[in-house]
Amino acid sequence: LGDQVARVVNIVLAAVLLLLASPLMAYVAWRIWRVDGAPILFGHYRVGRDGQLFRCWKFRTMVQRADRALQDLLEKDPAARAQWEREHKLDNDPRITPIGRFLRRTSLDELPQLFNVLFGQMRLVGPRPIVVQELRRYGAYKHHYLSVTPGMTGLWQVSGRNNTSYEERIQLDRRYVEARTVWLDCAILLRTARV
Repeated sequence: LGDQVARVVNIVLAAVLLLLASPLMAYVAWRIWRVDGAPILFGHYRVGRDGQLFRCWKFRTMVQRADRALQDLLEKDPAARAQWEREHKLDNDPRITPIGRFLRRTSLDELPQLFNVLFGQMRLVGPRPIVVQELRRYGAYKHHYLSVTPGMTGLWQVSGRNNTSYEERIQLDRRYVEARTVWLDCAILLRTARV
């Protein structure tokens, strides 16, 4: 019963937030289209509860054909390849557009994930959604991640985000799963607004 109530609350809140954010989302979509054309959204497959794959939606922040640009960069730059293998991200990623940098810095690129919440694939609060290749890095804590629905925000996002190591992210996801309550979710949502 608790999970069903939480799902309804998440859907209602997501619908309200989508309504409130729709003018901003329309403006962001127009800016992306004006700078780099279509597509406006980027859907990347992520691992959901019980290992179900779903398309996690974001505003596109990278140049078109970013996968090819990444492969070229990793082949030519050993330091970038080492960082990518270690952290699954790059500092000063050359694929990110100027509007994309702003969207990522402000987390506005994640607003389309409200649709994922509406579809029940995500919640407002939970572990960050990961790609299949990252699941092996969770090791003994893989079952923690798979036991809950990933969220738009979570303990990792309000506890240092890009200033944490990958191992710290995993531990923050583990701590969230083990301690999650309605009150913890409310506290994380409040901290998210501040962050």
